Order: sequence, then C-alpha cells, then structure tokens
Amino acid sequence: MDTTQKFTGRAVDYVKGRPAYAEAFLQSLAEEHGFSPGAEAADIGCGTGKFSAQLLEKGFRVYGVEPNDDMRGQAESALGAWPGFRAVKGTAADTTLADASMDLVTCAQAFHWFDPEAFSAECRRILRPEGKVFLIWNLREEDALINREIYRLYASCCPDFKGFAGGIRRNDERICRFFSHGFLYEEYDNPLFYTKETFVSRSLSGSYSLKEGDPGYQTYLQKIHAVFRKYERDGKVEIPNKTVVYFGCI
Repeated sequence: MDTTQKFTGRAVDYVKGRPAYAEAFLQSLAEEHGFSPGAEAADIGCGTGKFSAQLLEKGFRVYGVEPNDDMRGQAESALGAWPGFRAVKGTAADTTLADASMDLVTCAQAFHWFDPEAFSAECRRILRPEGKVFLIWNLREEDALINREIYRLYASCCPDFKGFAGGIRRNDERICRFFSHGFLYEEYDNPLFYTKETFVSRSLSGSYSLKEGDPGYQTYLQKIHAVFRKYERDGKVEIPNKTVVYFGCI
C-alpha cells in the first residue's frame, strides 16, 4: 500500500485527537536558534497542519508539504486564511519547493514514514546555507501505566501497530542515517489531557487503527472506552508525554 494514503479517512479524527507540541520548543526556535518572524519554514508531512499552526503563530511563513489530499485539505481549511501559509502537494523526497528557498525544515510526527537518504537530499536542496532541520515527535512515556495499557490494546487489536510514533527509538538508526554529520537532541515535558471524545479520536487517528467496518472494530472501540473509564478523573485522562526534537544542519 502507498504509505501516503495511510491517513486517508482519518483526517477528522486527526484534527480532533492529535495534540499540539510543547510551547517551550516553539519559543526556542527564536531564543536559541535565532529564527526571527518572517523566516521561511518547510513543514514536511504537515498532515492537517497541527505544527504548521504553531509555527504561524510565532510569525513564520510556512509551506505545509503534504501528499495526502484528505489531510492537506484539512490543513487548507484550518490555515488557509493565514497570509503566511501555503499548502503544497509534495512528498519528503520531492517537495516541489525551490532550491535554497527555506530557512528551516520541520517534520512533526512524520519522519518515520520517510526514506532517510532521499529526505536528506531534498533538505539539502531546499535549505539555504546554515539552514537547520528539526525532527519532532510527541512521544508518550512508555513506563506510565495508562500508556502501557494503551500499548497492549493497540498491539492486541491492530495488526499494523509497530509501536508509538511508528516505533521510532532514541537515536534511531534512521535518524543517524539522516543526520550523517551528527545532531543534537532536546526534550520538553508536554503532558496531554483528553476528554472521552478526544481520547477516542486520538486512537482512531493512528495509521494502524482499525476503521469502522474492519473485523473486530466494535470490540476495539469498547476497549478504548474501557481504558478511558479506568483512568478518567473529572472527565479527562492525563497521558504522560514529551515533545522530543532531533536537530542539526544537513
């Protein structure tokens, strides 16, 4: 199956259930990395525009590159009114952006879908001298009881489940191949809070998730509700989570 179509039909749940990234990281782009308002960012695999929106709020001009029509359409609906946003139909290996046109490349919750070498070559092509790449994930703390239970649920019900964040690991060999000259790592606390509705949508937004009509879907949905009831406090559950960032020049 074409991996760019993995999220077809999941965009609405993605909008409802996927969280934002740690605000402290967004602040660091200006305070530590020196990117000023007006800097041009290519947000590769932008999906429905979750991270693109945060970049726009910080004054960046954002090119949201997304191959999936369903996801990109949601990004255009949400962000099209921003003068600094442009949705682009492209891939990590072929963004369609001009040579040496970007100050930074960001990739939030998407790098594990890419060919590291092809993406690295494309970043070198579109970045200006001294431009940086940031690979970003919201990564659940796997030792937390609720996350361990969610992991078991997905593993038992969803044949395509490979682990949280596509199975990416600290200093994953794919990241090392991408940053062939080395990289830096930072992490930021970013606990997540879900209502029942957003908790269900977060589960259904996964590329691995069962869809309505799939064998076992109703049982899967019942188990998602059961986990929420078990950990719910005052109408919400808390998911221990960090925003993790790998960054460097290419």
